[in-house]
Amino acid sequence: MTKSDALLKALANAVTAGGGIHSTAELACMLGVPCDPTFRNFLKDCVRQGRLRRLVRGFYESVVTPPTPETAIYQLITKLRSHVLSYISLESQLSHIGEISQVLMGRVTVMTKGRSGCFVTPYGVIELTHTKQPVEQIAQHLYYDPEIRMYRADKALAITDLKHCQRNQHLLET
Repeated sequence: MTKSDALLKALANAVTAGGGIHSTAELACMLGVPCDPTFRNFLKDCVRQGRLRRLVRGFYESVVTPPTPETAIYQLITKLRSHVLSYISLESQLSHIGEISQVLMGRVTVMTKGRSGCFVTPYGVIELTHTKQPVEQIAQHLYYDPEIRMYRADKALAITDLKHCQRNQHLLET
C-alpha cells in the first residue's frame, strides 16, 4: 500500500470516529510517521494530486470523505483553537438569535481566549477575536449547541462582546 493510499484509509477510518478535518500533526500520527518537512511535502503532493484539500495552513480534509458542509466551518474553528475556550458571539450569534435582522453570509464571528486572527477558508471566513474577560464571567452566559458542537453566547454576552470590541451596534433591533 502506498503512503497516499494509507493516508486515505486512515482518513476514511477517522470519519467513522467523527473526524473530518485534521491538522498536519494528526495526519502524521495517523500514519505513524514524524511530522517533519518530508511529511509536509508529502501533504503538498496529496493536495496537488487532489487527494486532500488544504483549508488553512496546517489543516486538511479528505476530498473522498469530506465533513458535512453545514458544520465543517465549526469543526475547523474547534481545531484552530482547540486548547482554549472559543464561542460563537458578536454578529454571528446576534443574527442566529434574531437580534439583528441581517444574516451573516460567509463569515463566522468567534470570541476566544486564544489569539485573534482571521482565516479565509473554502467554507467561509472565520474571524477570531480575543477576549480578556475571565472564564468565570463568561461561562454562565454560554450554552452548548449540539448541532455545531460548539458553545454560543447568550444575548447579553453577545451584546457585551459587541460593545467591548467597539463594533457597529446600529444593526441591533431595539
